Amino acid sequence: MNTTVDQADFFKTLAEKSDGGTLRGDYSLADENYVVAQNWQHYTEAQHELWRKLYRRQAQLLPGRACDVFIDSLERLDAADAIPHFDRTTEALQKATGWQLVAVPGLVPDLTFFEHLANRRFPVTVWLREPHEFDYIVEPDVFHDFFGHVPLLFNPVFADHLQQYGKGGLKALKTDGLKYLARLYWYTVEFGLIESPQGLRVYGAGILSSGGEIEHCLTNPTPRRIPFDVERVMRTLYKIDSYQETYFVIRDLEQLFNETAPDFTPIYESLKAQEALPANTLLAGEMNLPPNG
Repeated sequence: MNTTVDQADFFKTLAEKSDGGTLRGDYSLADENYVVAQNWQHYTEAQHELWRKLYRRQAQLLPGRACDVFIDSLERLDAADAIPHFDRTTEALQKATGWQLVAVPGLVPDLTFFEHLANRRFPVTVWLREPHEFDYIVEPDVFHDFFGHVPLLFNPVFADHLQQYGKGGLKALKTDGLKYLARLYWYTVEFGLIESPQGLRVYGAGILSSGGEIEHCLTNPTPRRIPFDVERVMRTLYKIDSYQETYFVIRDLEQLFNETAPDFTPIYESLKAQEALPANTLLAGEMNLPPNG
């Protein structure tokens, strides 16, 4: 699930929107930071019902698959019965980790996205998918953004990591490292796995908001499950239109924070001299963790 889009591509697509461009959402009312009003009162009962169905389906899949910190935080949100009010969630987030939610019309440019994260603001799309998109959607909607991402923002370690990522993104824009940082986000925040005493668990939002991949990533013997290494992750290409062929596994959230804290500039320079790895690559001597039994 793409969360950012290259700025040049973004503005080209936005300019062509009236002529059949693919970006969804109404950008005409967005401010300079691409923030809009959520206008919660404009959601229809049919949309709230679709939200309930999506929430119910995913919530039933979480036990034994999602990491405990995600499940615990999701229960605190009280979001099962209707599309949430972002302002109410922000009140709770501010008390927990100092984060806030900002409503956006859809995908935002990289610079804007990183600036929001660096200032502990998480952009959440305001529109909800259509019923025929129940199982698959190309652009992230309010269900993906809220259900998949927001619960972990209540965890101090993950919240600090995401702010750190935003600051790293602002640096990457100046050092030609954006594609490497995008791979890191994809394989962690969106599609990351984490170890637990009971086996592998999911913490990535793209999986947590998916009806099929949440089981596939844990039990299917086909995909690679490789212990997390920053440079290895940044070197690996990813799939945007199918289940992932490789998942990277962290020991705990502290590892994610600690190993993504240093300046990535030396890694970017090293990677520029190496070929990118196809998504299904398993290097010689590399550990491939078994699926859950």
